[in-house]
Amino acid sequence: MVRGVFITIEGCEGTGKSTQARMLAETLTKAGFSVKTLREPGATKAGEAIREILLDPRQSGLDRRAELLLYEASRAQLVHDVIAPALASGLVVVCDRFTDSTTAYQGYGRGIPLLEVAALNEFSTAGITPDITILLDLDCVDALSRATGEGPDRLEAEDEQFHRRVYEGFSAIARAEPERVVVVDASGTCEEVAERVLEAASRIPVLATVLDEGVHE
Repeated sequence: MVRGVFITIEGCEGTGKSTQARMLAETLTKAGFSVKTLREPGATKAGEAIREILLDPRQSGLDRRAELLLYEASRAQLVHDVIAPALASGLVVVCDRFTDSTTAYQGYGRGIPLLEVAALNEFSTAGITPDITILLDLDCVDALSRATGEGPDRLEAEDEQFHRRVYEGFSAIARAEPERVVVVDASGTCEEVAERVLEAASRIPVLATVLDEGVHE
């Protein structure tokens, strides 16, 4: 591959993004691809420090503009340090959250104007966009009950209305960009969802051999 493949996994809290990102990466690795698995915010020294601030329940008074800028700062470092070099080297990059989460959470959830969020997303990514985004779809209330078993983090602790706005935000993104965003039913077992995720990823021609060779079985 001259340029790698960039896959993002998106969805509300508790939809199983981290699990599905890991399972997809494992399957692609078994198929012979070199894969880099990342998470947002995080995956760099600066990003992990920012993540601690953003998810800390004690930071409940964090201003929405400060929150947005922290996410963008973490992303800018991640793109510079990891994503851009990995893609340039021909790797498959699987990232748990990316710009769509910022649009859904800070745009739709917090009410920051979408044009402002889009401009900062463009700035922080240096124009890098996913080849495909897999949106794990599950009712936000049902999903949230999965996520908060060990106590909610700062975002999980938001009220139901906030999480419904985020869900609607993701749905709006999927409707606006159907060529990039593939909506996947996140109900069922991890293995059942993983099959759907792999089928979605196979829309990228260079990855289609995974299904053709039956690696997912």
